[in-house]
Amino acid sequence: MTTTEYQVTGMTCGHCEMSVRREVGGIAGVDDVEVSASTGRLVVTSTTELDDASVLAAVDEAGYRAVRA
Repeated sequence: MTTTEYQVTGMTCGHCEMSVRREVGGIAGVDDVEVSASTGRLVVTSTTELDDASVLAAVDEAGYRAVRA
């Protein structure tokens, strides 16, 4: 298992969290997604090492910006 943390900007509510969770959770190999609008923290657990670009693109698709923490 690999766990990677990101900092997401622009989230303000539970709907924001759900959007990010849905997009990032759709990436192949992702087992778990923890996201908090109040802290901007996104933690992705996967079976293999994920390409940061795919996670960042998924967050962008949800309408937010992220950087690896």
